[in-house]
Amino acid sequence: MTTIAYKDGIIACDARITNGTTITYDDYEKFVERDGISFALCGYLCDYNKLIGAWFGETFTVAVEASALVFDGESLCYAAYDVTEGLCKTPILMERPYAIGSGSSHALTAMDMGASAYQAVEMAMKRDSCTGGKIRTLTVKVEL
Repeated sequence: MTTIAYKDGIIACDARITNGTTITYDDYEKFVERDGISFALCGYLCDYNKLIGAWFGETFTVAVEASALVFDGESLCYAAYDVTEGLCKTPILMERPYAIGSGSSHALTAMDMGASAYQAVEMAMKRDSCTGGKIRTLTVKVEL
């Protein structure tokens, strides 16, 4: 899995990919941009492109085991895919911290204690074995 944390206009994400209990990558790029939409992805690597496809209207009859924080230039949302419901988009209030992935509870606690999104992912790495490697950030501030 992974840890993706959002706070104060910054999304931070680790770079670890695991296969069971084996670490396969610690430098994988989980930020993807397509047609001006930014995705911070977690879940099964093989389903990242399916989730992005679902955002743009593709449908699937099999489970899509990936989710993402998605920024369209104006708003932030959580996206996941359900076979019966299709793409689920849940708006995220940009004035509040938010986290997804296997280390999300650790990241949220860290942000509650004053940590930035980057620091929250660092803290999650200490307790969640599926979070690790390089930490990358994406600025998603909206100009008003």
